[in-house]
Amino acid sequence: MGMFFFRLFTGIHAKIIKLSRGRVLAGSTLVLTHTGAKSGKVRDTPLMYFHDGDDYLLAASAGGAPNNPGWYHNLMANPEAVIHVKGEAIDVTARDAGEDRDRLWKVITETEPRFATYEASADRIIPVVVLEPVSYTHLRAHET
Repeated sequence: MGMFFFRLFTGIHAKIIKLSRGRVLAGSTLVLTHTGAKSGKVRDTPLMYFHDGDDYLLAASAGGAPNNPGWYHNLMANPEAVIHVKGEAIDVTARDAGEDRDRLWKVITETEPRFATYEASADRIIPVVVLEPVSYTHLRAHET
């Protein structure tokens, strides 16, 4: 029953942010539109975000749960996504932070210290996801 209400709340939260174009209930929250790894269904998930240059950062904390959240698995299987931030829809490509994880984790925890608490209670290393705007991703591909 608890998961039902959680999903209902997050669905309503995402809809309000998107419909209001980020003017209501957004703050430092974006709406991630992603594709289910198994179902192929399009899903909207409101998430707190951080910045590293032009990139957006997400912490796959699930509030300190013992497992990574579903959206993380979805992005690793289907990295093309859209984020809705401050009334703008931005095409992004997601990737795990990999070797940059420790540096980016510091960016996240210095901005929002409770994420360090989440990691301690989760008893796992919380993945950091980097969302690169598609135009930026295409520019980088041409540089190499």
